[in-house]
This record gives sequence, C-alpha cells and structure tokens, in this order.
Amino acid sequence: MAGLDGLRTVAVVLVVVYHVEPDLVPGGWVGVDVFFTISGFVITRLLVAEYARTGRIGLWSFYRRRWLRLMPALLVMCAVTALLSVAFSLPLFRGAWVAAVLAAGSVVNLVRAGDPGTYSDVTAPLGHTWSLGVEEQFYLAWPLLLLVLLRHATARAVLGWAVALCVLPVLWRTVLWDPTAAHRIYNGPDTRADQLLVGALLALVLARLRADDPRLALLRRWARRLCWPALALLGLIVWQIPITEAGGWDPVWYTVGFLVAAALSACVVAALELCPQSWPSRLLSLAAPAWVGRNLSYGMYLWHYPVIRLLSNLGVHGDRLLPAGLAATLVAALASYTLIERPLLRRNRVRKRRRDQVVAAAPTPAL
Repeated sequence: MAGLDGLRTVAVVLVVVYHVEPDLVPGGWVGVDVFFTISGFVITRLLVAEYARTGRIGLWSFYRRRWLRLMPALLVMCAVTALLSVAFSLPLFRGAWVAAVLAAGSVVNLVRAGDPGTYSDVTAPLGHTWSLGVEEQFYLAWPLLLLVLLRHATARAVLGWAVALCVLPVLWRTVLWDPTAAHRIYNGPDTRADQLLVGALLALVLARLRADDPRLALLRRWARRLCWPALALLGLIVWQIPITEAGGWDPVWYTVGFLVAAALSACVVAALELCPQSWPSRLLSLAAPAWVGRNLSYGMYLWHYPVIRLLSNLGVHGDRLLPAGLAATLVAALASYTLIERPLLRRNRVRKRRRDQVVAAAPTPAL
C-alpha cells in the first residue's frame, strides 16, 4: 500500500525533527504511535491472510521473517555504535557499547521502564530503540495469541477479544498512573500494547467483511469522512502537546491519550486502505514519499539517533544540525537498505520461491 508507505515517511521525519529540534514539533513523539498502529495492522493482516489461505499460522516462518527484516540492520547499527564508543574519544558515545548490547537484545524499553527519575546514561546513546523493543516483544506474543483465538473462537468472538485487549492497557495505565510511573508507562510493552492492538483490530474487522458486505461500504464512507479530522487532530498533537515534559497533559496522555492517538492513526490507515482515490491517499502515495517509507523508513529510524549524536560531537550545532542530520540519516538509511536489508530480503524471496516450486513439483499421493 503506497499510502501506508507515505505515512511511514511522515512519521519517521516527525521523529527525527523531534529529536533534533523538539521546539519545532513538541508532540513529534506521536510519530512512534503512528508506527505502532501501522505495524499492528500490517502484521495482523498478513497473519490472518495466511490463516485464511492455509488454515494455520507458521510461527517459525513468521519469527524468521521478522528476524531477517529487523535484526541484521539493527545489529550493524549497534556494532557501529559500540565501535565509536571504544575506538574514539567522543563524549556523547562514552559507554555506548552497553547501550548497544541492550539494543541488540531488544530490552532498552525494559531498562528505561525501570528508571524512576530521568533516564540513565546507560541507554541514552540508543534510547530510541525502546520502541523497537516494544514492537519485537509484541511480535513474540501476538501471533501465538491470535492463532489460539482463530482456532478456538468464532469470528465475532475474536473481534470481541481484540476489543477487550485494546481496553486492558488503558485500565492498567490508569491503575499505574503517577508522575513517578511515567517511564514505566511510556516504555512498557504491556502499557503500549493497545496502540499495536488497535491496528490489529482494524485488520481483523477488514478481514471479516466481504467486498459485497454493506458494512464495508459504511466503513469506507466513515473512513473517508474521518480521515481529514483525524489528520488534523494528529497535527494538533504534534504542534501543541509535549508529553515528555512534566505538564498538565500528562495525566490524560499517560492514561487514555495513547489509545486516542492509536484510534486517530487507525482512522487514517482505514482511509488509506479503503479509499485509495481520496486526497490523503493520493498525496501519501506519491512516488518519493512512498519509496522512502517502504525502503528507508526503518533505516532512518535506526540511524538517526547515533547520526545526530555523532554530528553534535563533530561540532555541528544550531540551525545546521537539522538539515545535516536529515541528510546524513538518509545516506545511512540508504546504505543500510542497499548493503544489508535488500540483499537479505531478496535472498529470502528466492529461497521461498524455490521452496514453493519444490512443493508444487512434488507428486500428489494417491487416494
């Protein structure tokens, strides 16, 4: 979906700008929320399609595909960060090899969740990988739970369970909320699961509706109507709501706010899926943002944090840091895609094609 790829580009640029110039986009953190909802939607759509086609979900194949898609590029970024830490005298990379080990193990979010005050320097050089930890922990649990639901519950019951699972993190955040629990809530896989599950719920709803179902036409109509207001509200959050600083918004956003951001993101995703001729879909489907989102958004997210810190160590500051950081991040992401991600994905596709050919050529046993 080109529109979803373009939305990825917008989300990752928001995050990069937020980490360089937070005063420009105080709520740029919402880019991660959008990523969570997209991930839950895409992953669940693939899993449900596989179950509908084969009657099963190949968990081992799923985990292998996720590992190949995410981990090699992450490990290379961690290795480069560790090398900068031990080989050069760079103040912002001092001790970064510890953060690199934690990031490679996808546990930065768990370490940050245990920080009661300001974040410790242990994870600081690669603090942005907390969101990758949340996603990868979700990938471990959700396919197995979804398989159990699909096998043992009716379609309506699966939707009911998905709705309940979306609500549970909100209740849990309400129980936990206290200003001293902000890091626990912000980084916990359990307290952020609803943002991924909202995307999963949307995928389950669309999977249940046939093309001639009148409810699908109703959903399409409402998705078209709600897309612009949802984009406007997300833009208002980006412009006005800095939740990483103590303020009046904190009790709202650390309880129900994350679900609100996910619901707004889901409205946009539904419109991109169901209304490809709408203006938001056309704009986000333009060739350049779609290509960047499809191929470079993951690499941009991986590399922007160490790249920005390296540029700062080299004396790039002030108004030069943002354009230099964006340009260097794009170069690093392009190198990651060209040298690491694309060759592995291509090899995986070739292996899958050969395996399918072997299965197709195998003799059918006699009845």
